[in-house]
Amino acid sequence: MEFRIEKDILGEKKIPAEVYWGINTQRALENFKISGKKFPEIFIQSLAELKKACLQANKELDLIDTELYSALLRAVNEILIEKMHLDQFPIDIFQSGSGTQTNMNMNEVLANRANQILGHPMGKKYPVHPNDHVNKSQSSNDVIPSTMHISLVHVINERLIPTLERLYEVLSKKISEFSDVVKVGRTHLQDAVPIPLSLEFEVYRNQIQNGILSLGLNMKELLSIPIGGTALGTGLNSHKDFPSLTVDRLSKITKYQFTENSLKAEGIASHNSIVRTSGLLRSIALSILKIANDIRWMGSGPRAGLSELIIPHNEPGSSIMPGKINPTQSEMLIQVCLQILGNDTIIVHGEAYGSVLDLNVCKPLIIVNLLESVEIFSNGIDSFVQNCLQGMQVNRINIENQLQRSLMIVTKLAPLIGYDKASQIAQKAYKENKSIKDVVLEENIEFDEELDELLDPKKMV
Repeated sequence: MEFRIEKDILGEKKIPAEVYWGINTQRALENFKISGKKFPEIFIQSLAELKKACLQANKELDLIDTELYSALLRAVNEILIEKMHLDQFPIDIFQSGSGTQTNMNMNEVLANRANQILGHPMGKKYPVHPNDHVNKSQSSNDVIPSTMHISLVHVINERLIPTLERLYEVLSKKISEFSDVVKVGRTHLQDAVPIPLSLEFEVYRNQIQNGILSLGLNMKELLSIPIGGTALGTGLNSHKDFPSLTVDRLSKITKYQFTENSLKAEGIASHNSIVRTSGLLRSIALSILKIANDIRWMGSGPRAGLSELIIPHNEPGSSIMPGKINPTQSEMLIQVCLQILGNDTIIVHGEAYGSVLDLNVCKPLIIVNLLESVEIFSNGIDSFVQNCLQGMQVNRINIENQLQRSLMIVTKLAPLIGYDKASQIAQKAYKENKSIKDVVLEENIEFDEELDELLDPKKMV
């Protein structure tokens, strides 16, 4: 391998000759050998979008030479449009809490590529300098939190919300499909009064609808970014018009209407809006967890469980028990939801322990965990919808048999004969393994209405 030598205030470093990163990145590679985990591609792409917007703003303000601007614009477009150089961002996510190393990684890649385009060797920081030109009017402290917001806007709007909308649509189809099915309700895992199967699925659909609406309402906070605040939100070394021009260019690049944070220091020192976003994911995950768990229970069996739902047979369920089928999609989705709950705990602690004085220093930890939550949530829900929910069927025969043996239909008689007498009938039916109707007939209890009509479960819902 061939190397080039680069210098900074701390001394010299050997850097592989062919890479676009520079000495700051190389020091980070040597100093942060922690997890082997890198920032996801969406974060790097979002950072490049922000750098492009900053570059355009600086050009409009006549703060960068036209030749240097053109080379940098080509370099950043190679990342954004051609998806080039994405292997040039190797730094571990566990690094400086401000994300400075990743910001400088981008600055160095763009500077070295621009210098190469202009016919100059890489590593000389000439004529394009990673700090003086690429990072002009910026600081890692406002660039990284702004990128956190940009990447979240992308994944929530382009991945999570469409996924939840697909789930909503399939739940709606199942509600129509199950509209004539009445089953035994259950509370405390014990038999309860009859309930329409469609009503249980309406509960799921309503929770998903609320989650979609909440994410939409939360988007206004995420669209507000602190770019132009530089180090502490005071805007030091940034032109007064730089923030407004940058968010305008960023909005055109991303097709999302970003705005300036009116108090940029807040967006640098703390990340309440991102914590709230994680809290929304936690809430939706709890709803999804209920759906997955309920379907797992209703599909239990096929002969010794509830066996109300027939789940698709996707793969063998056991290495030893022939013919066994397991609710693997539910189990997968439950684990995804638990991971999201765990990630939320990390994010909350990243805000609690990282937000000290004028800078939150857990930025990489917060955003990587939240981006992971959105990614696995979207993938998990899509898999569950495609491989379980769409093909799920009702075990009508078993549901009807359970309904006919239900003891809690006696609840319909309580207003007519009193709670205590109805309880006696239910207990006798249970102990003697009889139906409620059989016991009522034995007791010679008469009603104004036909007994079959009175005890019809479908008329109790």
